[in-house]
Amino acid sequence: MDTQNTPIHINLWHRDFWSMSLAYLLLAMAVCCYIPMIPLFIEKFGLSSLQTGIMVGTFGLGNLALGSLCSWLVQRYRRNKMFILNAFIVAADMLLMFYLSETSSMLPLPDTYYILLALCFVLGASFGLAEKILISTLVIDKCESFQRTEANHHTSWFGRFAISLGPLATLLLDQFHEDMFAYLLPPILVLMSIMLISSVSFPFKTPDDDVKLFSLDHFFLPQGIWLFLNLLLITTVVGIVLAMMSTLQFYAMLMIGFLIAILSEKFVFPNADLKSETVTGLIAIGFALLLLLTRHQAVVYYLSPILIGFGIGIIGSRFLLFFIKLSKHCQRGTSQSTFTLAWECGLTTGLLIGYCCFKQDYKELLTLALVLDLVALAVYNFFTHRWYMAHRNR
Repeated sequence: MDTQNTPIHINLWHRDFWSMSLAYLLLAMAVCCYIPMIPLFIEKFGLSSLQTGIMVGTFGLGNLALGSLCSWLVQRYRRNKMFILNAFIVAADMLLMFYLSETSSMLPLPDTYYILLALCFVLGASFGLAEKILISTLVIDKCESFQRTEANHHTSWFGRFAISLGPLATLLLDQFHEDMFAYLLPPILVLMSIMLISSVSFPFKTPDDDVKLFSLDHFFLPQGIWLFLNLLLITTVVGIVLAMMSTLQFYAMLMIGFLIAILSEKFVFPNADLKSETVTGLIAIGFALLLLLTRHQAVVYYLSPILIGFGIGIIGSRFLLFFIKLSKHCQRGTSQSTFTLAWECGLTTGLLIGYCCFKQDYKELLTLALVLDLVALAVYNFFTHRWYMAHRNR
């Protein structure tokens, strides 16, 4: 019997689990590498803040555009091949961005900008499809049913780490004045992700009957709309902060916050009230924003990103489980896609606001982020949690 074609037992030492999780980390890192590079784009292409915000928004639109095709694609074609194809498009798009950055002086600015917008849209669309196929289909299909929640939880943390590790890698290369390598790093990471998925054997799966070309399956969970909107509001706050921070120190401390969140999940919150993680996370993020607004000592710039990383880390884990428990048995993949969609749409919206609004006035942006955080806390505490408790299925 070919053991590669049977479901795996998920644990931290299984080769297939590591391959898929690391592939997700590398793919997400590749896109997150561009967060601290946005100021470089502004300088190199001569973009305004508004144009930069539109560019970020175009990536977000691309991420939404083809999601309804995901179910049809993984039914009509081999799942792993569809991931590899979309990941190759991501890598090619990134290489074209690098080429455009090197030859931008040869084209009029409007032409360069429109090409850049097209590349951002294609990047968002292909990345969105590759990510959805990986987390909502490949990871789930390689696990036995009773192990899938654990697998989803572990894999999502790899995606979360990318928010810190991707920018850290870019900023380290930039610190050594290796701009070319900073641009080439993202496609290299994507190609490594493809190699990892290619090393995993996925059994053939007979397509379902009457699969529609466009559907919400593996894309969006309608009954999770209030969780989606609440999480989108929370991650918008984080996106605004990311638009303002582009230092090694910030992203290194953010990673420490993530690690503290993992330890807290294991030792602080396992038997706590169900709403405690989200409420604690939002309070931690709010306190971090308040520190950045009112204090300017050096310690604030170490403590604040730790609090933000801790807050968004425990919130992300809790909302992921909420989406799973809200879905029906056959909707697990859709719940995963909905979670990542809310996460990324929020980050994209926050980055768009950070570059388009208030002319990069940090005080006004931090004030807006703090207000949104308080609104998210109030909505969750007085509505979303009660609504979830009344509608969960598991």
